[in-house]
Amino acid sequence: MSKPMGAIPADFRGEGGMLLIGGRRCDDLVAEAGDTPLFVYDLAMIDRRMARFRGAFGGIRLHYAVKANSYQPLLRHVASKVDGLDIASGGELKLALEAGARAREIAFAGPGKRDSELAAAIRHDVTLNCESEGEAERALAIAAGLGRTPRLAVRVNPDFEIRGSGMRMGGGAKPFGIDSERAAALVRRIVDSGADWRGFHIFAGSQALESAALVEAQSKALALAAKLADEAGAAPPSVNLGGGFGIPYFHGERPLDVEAVGEALSEALKKRPQILADTSFAIELGRWLVGEAGVYLTRIVDRKESHGKTFLVTDGGMHHQLAASGNFGQVVRRNFPVAIANRFGALAEEKASIVGCLCTPLDRLADDVMTPKAGPGDLVAVFLAGAYGLSASPQHFLAQQPALEMAVGGGG
Repeated sequence: MSKPMGAIPADFRGEGGMLLIGGRRCDDLVAEAGDTPLFVYDLAMIDRRMARFRGAFGGIRLHYAVKANSYQPLLRHVASKVDGLDIASGGELKLALEAGARAREIAFAGPGKRDSELAAAIRHDVTLNCESEGEAERALAIAAGLGRTPRLAVRVNPDFEIRGSGMRMGGGAKPFGIDSERAAALVRRIVDSGADWRGFHIFAGSQALESAALVEAQSKALALAAKLADEAGAAPPSVNLGGGFGIPYFHGERPLDVEAVGEALSEALKKRPQILADTSFAIELGRWLVGEAGVYLTRIVDRKESHGKTFLVTDGGMHHQLAASGNFGQVVRRNFPVAIANRFGALAEEKASIVGCLCTPLDRLADDVMTPKAGPGDLVAVFLAGAYGLSASPQHFLAQQPALEMAVGGGG
């Protein structure tokens, strides 16, 4: 019996049996790149996502989470259109600056920041989202040594999480942020130090598909920000409400109703407490902006049968697309949407497993799915590859050939 896979995003279509990405034939893209495996990112799809956000969340700042995809041409494109970049390492700071982002619109979160990373952020006037009292004290000491005034925000570990989120970042003991009951005291310490206090970062979870769960989390984040500001006696200049917007990877999942989330947030902001009256608000998105815009193309190099089962062996695999292999957070492995790219739209004829070239049974891109009959030379397209693809995968495992990347489309 075959296993279901997720739905291919509606933006993709074929022409003459060939998958088009950004209006271009995928075989032409492979020829231009020179080889497979190849990630292709459709910038026009990302532009449409950003426009949809702007329409649903008027007045809310849009931040891009660089960890989702830091490919430089894509990052340059996105950085020119969003209101800020959220980073999580000194390496991402370098990438963000190289992409043309203005340093004062970059925010640096994440536990375990090294002193050298704190110093680099302070020198560039990047906002540091402090994850603990100890990190804040280190930042203040480093800034004093540099003769600079640091821009410091407080990342809060809230006492709630996003219901049904794929990765829970808040609630209970967490390495992320300072527990909410201690946050106001840290704000007072930062303000009293003379630092430039920038506000709160409240991130409760990711990969949520239920609009009601996000509405609830954002409402609680607003209430928490107001409570902490009152306790600290200082109105926050800004509040990053986190993100958490998911995309449907698997069979039966439905897209998030972002318009419903935006409408609810707009109503909540109209009724926000007075201490937040002059606060600006941001939402930090990565996966939802870029995830569906990416396609991973890999070529079949062998077709084999084993105990009555068909395997299509490709030149790619989990060392480039760990998430599609089921080894990036899945408890029970499920199939991403895949297609035979040069037979796009053809009827499925057989059940096959699409596997990679690594010497491990974990290297499966699709397990027992129905596909058109395919063999060596055919191209496999793995969809939803725009976020947490190449950058989140063990690229150096077995010293296999690195994947290529390419961006197409976009309006500049």
